Amino acid sequence: MYIRGDHAELAVGGSLDVRSAADARTVLHSALDEGAGDLVLDLGGLDALDATGLGVIMGAHRQAGRCGRRLVLRNVPPQMQRLLVATRLHRILAIEGGIGAHPL
Repeated sequence: MYIRGDHAELAVGGSLDVRSAADARTVLHSALDEGAGDLVLDLGGLDALDATGLGVIMGAHRQAGRCGRRLVLRNVPPQMQRLLVATRLHRILAIEGGIGAHPL
C-alpha cells in the first residue's frame, strides 16, 4: 500500500487491508488534522480493499467531520463501488461523480 500527497489530496494504491490499516489510518488522520477544506482521497490505484480498509476510510470520514472538513472519494474502483452500495455507505460518503460514474 502507498499513500502519496498532502493535506488536500492523497492518492492511495495497492491494498488497503488489515496489514496496511494502521499506517493508512495514521497518514489520513495527520492529513486531516493539518489541513483545511475537503480532503480528496484518490482511490484509482487501489487494487484491494477489505473490511478493515473500509473501516479506515469510515474512521477518516468521521475524523474529517470532527475537524470541520469533508472526505471526498475520487476514482472509486468498480469493486469498491459495489461494496459501498452493498453496505449502503455510498449514502454517507462523499463520492466525486457519485456511484455509477464507472460501469459496475
